[in-house]
Amino acid sequence: MNILGIETSCDETAAAIVKDGREVVSSVVHTQIPLHQPYGGVVPEIASRAHVEKIDHVIKAALVEKVDAVAVTYGPGLSPALIVGLNAAKGLAKSLNVPLIAINHIEAHLHTPFLFDAGTQETPPPEECLPALGLVISGGHTTWYNLQDYGSYSIIGQTLDDAAGEAFDKAAKLLGLGYPGGPVIDKVSRQYIQENPNSNLIQFPKGRPRANVASLSGLDADYCVSFSGLKTALLRYVQSQGGVEVLKEQSEIPRIITSYQEAIVQSVADRTLNALSGSNYKSLIIGGGVSLNSRLREVLSEVANKTNVKLMVAKPKYCGDNAAMIAGLAFYRRNITGEEAMSIDVSPSLCSCS
Repeated sequence: MNILGIETSCDETAAAIVKDGREVVSSVVHTQIPLHQPYGGVVPEIASRAHVEKIDHVIKAALVEKVDAVAVTYGPGLSPALIVGLNAAKGLAKSLNVPLIAINHIEAHLHTPFLFDAGTQETPPPEECLPALGLVISGGHTTWYNLQDYGSYSIIGQTLDDAAGEAFDKAAKLLGLGYPGGPVIDKVSRQYIQENPNSNLIQFPKGRPRANVASLSGLDADYCVSFSGLKTALLRYVQSQGGVEVLKEQSEIPRIITSYQEAIVQSVADRTLNALSGSNYKSLIIGGGVSLNSRLREVLSEVANKTNVKLMVAKPKYCGDNAAMIAGLAFYRRNITGEEAMSIDVSPSLCSCS
């Protein structure tokens, strides 16, 4: 079964065809990063206008085979951006006379490790990896999930404020490293560690929230994180050292960035280890753009080995927002289809386990 996926939840215009839920036949992604770089973040109006300009071209480029259904992200995400993709998908499904399937963007990120390119070695099917601990870590989400069955998710932990990707972006903006911050911080930190393997890193806070606070919403503090204090600690450290320009002159920025990244990575690793310890999980499934971070992959691989679970991480090209994950998940999660899907509206604040 071939499903065409369409993704426009933020600043990527994407379309893809996936066969039987896992084999990627085509995948086209148009990024808007250059449009948003001057503003240090995604501007919804600019994003939606760019989606309108590119959506037809991207779909035509991906539509290399006949499809049996059309799948589309309906949330969560930026409302003006989601509307473009949903309207395009509805029109295409009607013109092709095929079913429309509405997909949860965050749940789709957890499907990315199961995708493989046509002609390459297959990945294990989802059913072989369950029960599992899921982690979606991106610019907008840092959330841990209990996955007992495919399509049955419950949140066990999450960030109480900024997501990991947002924390990276804000640090990069403060230090004048540009947007998006994650890839730059990863590159700078990797080089710094290679050149200074025994460096004395700055001990930034690891974002452990206090138990029983209202912001936990009933979740266990051992599975949750908070990055607001880390950002404040970074700002105060920079100020105490004379500011960004002084630190640049002293060539201290790489050490600061590496220390900051390590605090984020270790806080995520600590919560993941807590969730895996004593569990019946077979695997650790990770999705989202921040899962590209090389230090995070290294540390979470150690956590998986320590707890004797299989680590499932997507190929780099499927870590960020893409339509292959939408089309792939649709094969397994055809729960919003037909007339219900054709009448559905976008859901910018859609619960990440709906």
